This record gives sequence, structure tokens and C-alpha cells, in this order.
Amino acid sequence: MTLKEYLASLWGKRVAVVGAGLSNRPLIGLLADAGVETTVYDKSTPAALGAFYDEYSARGVLFHLGEDYLSDLAGDVIFRTPSFLPTRPELAAAVQAGAQITSEMEVFFKLCPCPILAVTGSDGKTTTTTVIAKLLEAAGRRVWLGGNIGHPLLADVDKIRPEDAAVLELSSFQLHSMDCSPDVAVITNIAPNHLDIHRDYPDYIDAKKQIFRRQRQNARLVLNRDNAVTAACAAEANSFVWWFSRRESVSPGAYLRPDGMICVRVGQEEKEILPAAELKVPGMHNVENMMTAFAATWGLVPPETMGQVARSFTGVAHRLEKVRVHRGVTYINDSIASSPDRTIAGLACFPEKIILIAGGKDKGVPFDSLGPSICRHVKKLFLTGLTADKIRAAVEAAPEYRPGQPEIFTIDGFTETVFAAAAAAGPGDTVLLSPASTSFDRFKNFEERGDLFRKIVSEME
Repeated sequence: MTLKEYLASLWGKRVAVVGAGLSNRPLIGLLADAGVETTVYDKSTPAALGAFYDEYSARGVLFHLGEDYLSDLAGDVIFRTPSFLPTRPELAAAVQAGAQITSEMEVFFKLCPCPILAVTGSDGKTTTTTVIAKLLEAAGRRVWLGGNIGHPLLADVDKIRPEDAAVLELSSFQLHSMDCSPDVAVITNIAPNHLDIHRDYPDYIDAKKQIFRRQRQNARLVLNRDNAVTAACAAEANSFVWWFSRRESVSPGAYLRPDGMICVRVGQEEKEILPAAELKVPGMHNVENMMTAFAATWGLVPPETMGQVARSFTGVAHRLEKVRVHRGVTYINDSIASSPDRTIAGLACFPEKIILIAGGKDKGVPFDSLGPSICRHVKKLFLTGLTADKIRAAVEAAPEYRPGQPEIFTIDGFTETVFAAAAAAGPGDTVLLSPASTSFDRFKNFEERGDLFRKIVSEME
């Protein structure tokens, strides 16, 4: 089915789109261009939506806006925004009334004519997805990057050729109700995350499993052998399982040999790719990300190309990104670290004790494991945001904690926190932004938080 044919199938139906954010706007445009009766539900005001509201309301799109925007949610087909899970009572009621629930990404899966490589996990999704795309591009493929990164791909689906490749980063929110079957599915790891949105941890795990449940037998599923939750997924897979591990040799899969060499093994044949020490991105988690990408693309990308791409890859913005060295102080932006596990991984990259900026919005994840890691790796801790007190409590409850080790400061404003951390630093110190919390108490997303950190640091005199 082509995109034109799919849109034509919606004629005569009432179509609802929940969420008028950037990810849904191309979809709303497609529906309007096709003459589909469309109603947009969003808690914004007309003034907040600005020119977008003016343009599409003039074109006949209906809008239900404001705090009670979901009070009359209805439609034959409802496109949900990713964070609006099907477990929400408003969607459940619409399904009871006969509505079909879908999403921009789910429709893309149905229409995409080329192989799809899809990545999910609690941490490492974006870096792994980016490396997979770069590997395929270096091997001569035209790559379409989408999902949580890149841009919404549904509007481009008619431009995609069968010989291309679509590389997607998918969140648990997107996967929750998706009927998808990627040619290569990847789960980097699973740990408690987004428990402020999901019903509970089992619901979060179950959403992640949607990435492989409908795969064909000749498809590939790449799993983390070192993570108990992901390793257990192999027993449920219909597809062919590949592994990655930094602790043991695996086959088929990618692994870190005790001598530091990253290898891929299929059967008894071992192929050396490159020494982990030659990677430009720091941290064992980035070694894992690289191995994951190798396992996902083996057979599609020559080993020599894998080594070349790995040696040249310098990372992704907001992921242990070196912003500047100013007056002998190194400033690192790890704004992507919105969970304790991600911050723990970042802290492990620094041999000397550092100055840490942490805190943000609570998403229901415990901070118990973060406390000991901070005690081991941090000499001065600057906390801000809604989780500041919880992180302080976790640190002070850690067995390794001693009064003043680390020194802990709680400051209200984000900008003030960055300046305070900078004032406390001296030559040779590292100031790391790694919040262990989401950004939504103050920012639209982690990118906006990282951009502000970068701006503050870059303008220091």
C-alpha cells in the first residue's frame, strides 16, 4: 500500500490526532492535504500553537484545546502521541466505543518498502541508532533516520526505495501498542525507567518487548547478554537471536575480549574489529553501544568499514559531550542522562573525582543505586530541580558517605547552579552535567537543558 492509498482509506472516517507537538505536525499536514476529516486534541491554547493553529483551522482542521481537551475524545481512527499511552482511560473509552488506535510510527511500519532496523532500550538508544545509520551509510546505503531522532518519516515514505534502510530509535511509549515487525530489532538494556508514565515496571518491560514479538523467523533480534531482563527475552523470540557482551564470548554476536579487542563471532569464526582503546567516545557503555551496532549490521557492513566508522565516531550531542576547557576546568554536557543508571555510567568514565550537577523532574525511579556511585566519583555535588532532595537523601544514605564527602549544595535556579559549580572548580577539575532526572520540570526536553548548559559555559569569561 502506498501513502496515497492509505490516506484515501481514511476518507469518510473521523480521524483524531492527540497531540499537536512537532512529531505530529507532519501527520496533521498529510491528513489535511488528503482531505481527511481531522480533529486535533491538545492542551495548548490557540495562542500557544500560533501560526500552526491559524493555518490549519483555516483549512478545516478542528481543534479541541485547553486543560479539558480530552473530555470528548472520539473518532474512528485515533493517532496518539507517544507519551499518551493506550492505558489512559480516555483512550480506553474510545476503544470501547469502536475507535482504532494507531500512531504515525505504526503506519510508517506498514508502508515502509525497505528493511527496518529498530532500536529500543533504557539507555544507549540514540548513540546505537546513530552508529547503525553511519555504518550502513558507509557501506553505501541510503539511510532514513527516524523515530525519536531524525524527523517523522511517514511524510517521506513514498521517497523511500526498497534498497534503502530505515533506522529507527523507538521508545517504550511508541512501542506500547505497536504492531511492528522490524527486520532487525535491538534492545540495548532494560532497567526501571519512565515509571511516572507506565503503570509499573512490568508494563515498561512489556512495552519494550513489542519490538520483537511479531518479527518473522528470518529476522534478527540483538540482545544484551549482560542484562538479565534482556537476556531473558531470547526465550520469547521467534526471530534469530544475536548477542553482545563485554563479559563473555558470544555467538553469534559481538563481544569484548579480555585483551580489549572488540570481536564478532559467528559459529567458530572470530573476526577482530578494533581495540576498544581506539574509540574516541569514552566509557564502557559506549563500547557496548558500538558492539550492539556491529551485531545489528553484521552481514550488511564489511568488517573493515565497521572499524573505520568506529574509529572516526566522536559521539552525539548531549552525551558526555565536551563543551569547553575554560581556565583549566573541563565542562561536560551529559544532559541525556535522565535516569540514575545513565548517570552512573557517565560517572564511571572519570578516573578522578569530579564536580557533578544533577537533579530535575522525578519519573518514579529510585535513586538508591546512585548514592554510592556519587560517593565514589564526586567531590562536590550541586543539586537543583524537583529531585534534589531525593538525590541528596540517596547520597547521605549510602554506606560510603561521610559528612562533606562529597560536599552537597542545593540551589534553586539552573543557571545559578551552573555558575556555582563553575565557581567551585579549579584547574584540572571536571564539571559534569548529568542530571539522573528528566528535564520537564523546567525544559521542553533534555536538548534544551543541554543547550542552556552549553550556552552558559561557552559565554563564561
